[in-house]
Amino acid sequence: MPPAAIEPGLGVEYPFQSRFLDVGAGKLHYVDEGPRSGEPVLMLHGNPTWSFFYRRLVRALSPEHRCVVPDHLGCGLSDKPETWRYDLAGHIQNLEKLVLALDLERITLVLHDWGGPIGMGLARRHPRRIARLVVMNTAAFPFDRCPLRIRVCRAPVLGSFLVRRLNAFAGLAPRMAVARSLEPAARRGLGLPYDSYAHRIAVARFVRDIPLSSAHPSWAEVDAIGRSLDSFRDLPTCIVWGERDFCFTPRFREEWHRRFPEAEVHPLPRAGHWLLEDEPEEIVAIVKTFLDAHPLP
Repeated sequence: MPPAAIEPGLGVEYPFQSRFLDVGAGKLHYVDEGPRSGEPVLMLHGNPTWSFFYRRLVRALSPEHRCVVPDHLGCGLSDKPETWRYDLAGHIQNLEKLVLALDLERITLVLHDWGGPIGMGLARRHPRRIARLVVMNTAAFPFDRCPLRIRVCRAPVLGSFLVRRLNAFAGLAPRMAVARSLEPAARRGLGLPYDSYAHRIAVARFVRDIPLSSAHPSWAEVDAIGRSLDSFRDLPTCIVWGERDFCFTPRFREEWHRRFPEAEVHPLPRAGHWLLEDEPEEIVAIVKTFLDAHPLP
C-alpha cells in the first residue's frame, strides 16, 4: 500500500514503492530505490522512526545508488506481531534475510540509533559484504549510560503503560529528538505507524531491549558486536553527529572516533538526535561527498 493512500499528502515526502519480504514472523517492509546495478546503500533506522526518516537521503542518492531501507519488524509499514521476540538478535536475523534475499554486496551501511547494533550485527556475520560505513548518533558497543526519561520507559509494567497506552515515547520524540521544530508533514510522517496501542509494540520492546548490564539478555550480542568493530576500522568511515542529542551525546561520537581513528568526523552543533530532520541539506552533502571521495574498487 503506497504511503499516499495511508496519509494524504505524504506521497510528496515519501514517493517510494513499498516492497515486502516474508521473514517468518511477518512481512518486512522495505524501500528499494535506484538502479539495481548501483552500489547499494543500506540505511537502518532506530526507535521510534522508520524508513521515512531517510526519505531525503534516498531521494538524493537514488539517481546513482541503490538505496535499500527496511522497516524493522514492528516498525513503519512492516507487520507488528504481538508475540514475536523483539530483541536485537531477532532484528539482525531479519536484516540478514533481506540482505541475502536481495544478494546485496559492497554495501555502504548508514546507521542511526538501533540501526547501529543491528547493522554492525549484520556486518559481524557477513564482513565481506560491507564496504563503507556512515555512522550517525548510535552505538554498537556496550554502555551503561541511559537518560532517566528512557529508564522510566524500561520498567516492565509502568514502561509498557507509558509507551503503549499513553504514547509517551513516540509521541514525545518529535519534541525531544530535534533541536528545532518539525515541519507538519515530518511530524505526521514519523508518527504515522505508531497510532495505537497495538502498533506501538516494537517501540516498547526496543526500549526494554537496551542492554545496560551483563545480566541483560542482549548484552552478549552487543558485546560481541563491539569486539568485532576493530575488524572494520580500515573501511572508509564517516561519522556525522547531532551534538545536541540528549541520549547519544558527543561522548559516543568520541568513542566511535577512538575505535575508527581514520574516520572523517562531522559534528553538527545545531542538530539533535534526529539529525536528518535538523540538518538534512548539510548531511546529504556530507554523505554524497564521502561516497564520491571513496569510490569502491
